[in-house]
Order: sequence, then C-alpha cells, then structure tokens
Amino acid sequence: MDGTLRLTSSVALPLTEIELRTSRSSGPGGQHANVTASRVEAIFDVRASQTLTDAQKERVIAKLGPRVTAVSQDARSQLRNRELALERLRERLAAALHVPRARRPTKPSKGAKKRRLQAKKAQSERKQARRRPRHDD
Repeated sequence: MDGTLRLTSSVALPLTEIELRTSRSSGPGGQHANVTASRVEAIFDVRASQTLTDAQKERVIAKLGPRVTAVSQDARSQLRNRELALERLRERLAAALHVPRARRPTKPSKGAKKRRLQAKKAQSERKQARRRPRHDD
C-alpha cells in the first residue's frame, strides 16, 4: 500500500484516517491462533475525516452510520488479514459513495403504439371468429 486507500477515481483516503486494531482470532491456525493477534479490525470515523466533503460524509453516514468497520480473521497472517480488512472497508465505502444516475423517463414510440394496437385488434378478431354465430334471422 502506498499510504492511501483509493475509494473512487476521485477519492483516496489516507491510511492515517483509518484505525487498525488487532486481536486474537477465532479463525484458522490451531494453536498458533492462541498466541498471535492475527484478527484485524479496520475502523473509519466518517465525521472526523479530513478527506471527504460534507456531502460525501452525509451520504456515507446515511448508508453506513458514523463509524464504518470491516473485520478480517480469515487468514493466519496478520498482514493478509490487514489487506482483507482494508479491501472490505474500501468496498463498503465505495458502494456508499456511489451516486446512481438519475432515471430519465421514456415514452413508447409512435410505431410501438401502432404495433400494440394492431396486435390487440388482431387478437380481438381472432377471438370473435371463434365465437358461435349469432341468430339474427
């Protein structure tokens, strides 16, 4: 890592804004897990961030809350768990910062309307042809 966590093409968090805690893992490792602190928890305090704009902070807080955490205890290595926790944190923050494009309402074309009405008329005629003839005599 180069000291930053790239969230989007325009936003990169310095790792100094992310608190990393280690503790003993309940994951794989056997007796090794009983003596090493391989579990890593990455914590990001949104309100204290100097990097995010106020609008970005509000967006993240609305979706994830004021403190965003990611935990990893999948690997035996603390270094690998650190990488996994930071990647999970990056994914969560990037998803929270994503702004969906506005939906532009569309209308059916004149040709589509004409084809739909023609299909309805053909179906109606087909069903009328199946009916029993009326006795008008």
